Amino acid sequence: MKITFLGTGTSQGIPIIGSTHPVCLSTDEKDKRLRVSVLIEWDAYTYVIDCGPDFREQMLRSKCKKLDGILFTHEHSDHTAGLDDIRPFNFMQKQAMPIYAHERVISALKERFAYIFETENKYPGAPSVDINVVRNEAFQLNGKTVMPINVMHDKLQVFGYRLGDFAYITDMKTIATEEIEKLNNLNVLVVNALRKEEHPSHMNLSEALDFINKVKPERAYLTHISHLMGFHEQVQQDLPENVYLAYDNLKITIP
Repeated sequence: MKITFLGTGTSQGIPIIGSTHPVCLSTDEKDKRLRVSVLIEWDAYTYVIDCGPDFREQMLRSKCKKLDGILFTHEHSDHTAGLDDIRPFNFMQKQAMPIYAHERVISALKERFAYIFETENKYPGAPSVDINVVRNEAFQLNGKTVMPINVMHDKLQVFGYRLGDFAYITDMKTIATEEIEKLNNLNVLVVNALRKEEHPSHMNLSEALDFINKVKPERAYLTHISHLMGFHEQVQQDLPENVYLAYDNLKITIP
């Protein structure tokens, strides 16, 4: 299984519009972060987790020519705003795009993108989706078992996802013990770490490192990173040897 980090930034991305913060002015490509998303490939199948406002650019940059579905973590704009840009895949693949999300997230998408979900008098060029409701129970995707991981983003429920020995969690602040147990024996854990200072709805760096220490994956990658975390190279130097600051376009392989 191959993982490509399409975006590793927080809701504003890095650089932030108009910011003069040193990280936003950095010339290091690893300090330039689109909104958070990953591309997952195995056999002949390709899926993304989340579809934010940078989705079009991410698909072009990754040269993705086929997409079998989108798994949504939750309904916030930085994870859903690119849904209209599935149209080229609809046209090329001549079918509706399968989407997978909590029922609450589906309802939010229907409200925001009503024209996509229209059943009568639908505009001819509008995108089409095939709705799949995700509950907190395992489901199958083309030979892979997908295990949702229920976490809390302050008071908002969010799904992370485990596929084989890979797990992806974003926008988490807290997690119940029974959900942590779903993360045993991981090769790779991807988890959010917003910044060094505490935040009410996201884990900061020390909380993320504590969580990684509980889960004990072989490798861990931090994502959903803000400019306040600091320069990529400086932060990486201070991380444990099996923990990495993810960056846009990073590709890893899961055995």
